[in-house]
Amino acid sequence: MSPTVSRRDALKYTLLAPAAAGLGSWAATASAPHAAADGMRLIDFAERLVQPAQIKAAGFDGALVYVSELRPGATFDFKPVTREFTDGMRAEGLHIVSCYQYGKPGWVNSPSDFTRGYDGGVADAQTALRLHGAAGGPAGAPIFFSVDEPINAKTWNSLAVNWFRGINSVLGAERTAVYGSNLVCGWAGDDGVIGHSTTPGKRWAWQTKAWSGGALEPTAVLYQTEVVTASDPGAMIDGVHVDVDNVLAADFGQWDLAR
Repeated sequence: MSPTVSRRDALKYTLLAPAAAGLGSWAATASAPHAAADGMRLIDFAERLVQPAQIKAAGFDGALVYVSELRPGATFDFKPVTREFTDGMRAEGLHIVSCYQYGKPGWVNSPSDFTRGYDGGVADAQTALRLHGAAGGPAGAPIFFSVDEPINAKTWNSLAVNWFRGINSVLGAERTAVYGSNLVCGWAGDDGVIGHSTTPGKRWAWQTKAWSGGALEPTAVLYQTEVVTASDPGAMIDGVHVDVDNVLAADFGQWDLAR
């Protein structure tokens, strides 16, 4: 995801401590909080695909992958994710989380996905489910759907929530997840259109720092702490700019966790 505004707020978060060494083996609770820098971090793609071996060598624990088609006029090489790429991620022992974004704010022929209403949600969920399965995604894993711009409560209630209800009609609410600001994540949870992580108190919410004003939605499982923009290029792996996401829960929607 690549929000159109940049805020490089220095925020600190607490994570649950690992229950045992190795990827994907976390306890549901922990006795002491840890700073995000001491916990797990994922990347999401904003520019070009980064190969699994490079992701691992850079010290990251996995990636969010796109189970969406490439919109006309875009040139990304990471949409949709391929089975070859996810097999490579697994071979490197890296976590995988599915996300969906087709449209983009300001694009006339493919605007933000949530503007397409209930029927658009149905169609988007069908596409996401098909591409998730084709890439080897498990039936129990959630898929994060994007609200990739700042919206107010009126827009949420009149438009975006209906898109999510369309998604729910295909995936069920328990497999539906959201990406957006702290407010969007909170509204989605309050309206019951996203599911629950198996980590107590957590929902399928991936919060971006953009448009959040320094606030943290307490139920979020992921927090996008570095965002690639024209004015702030974010992190780099072998010359490729990537977004960086802190893991805030033991169950953050990863493919390799049985639910």
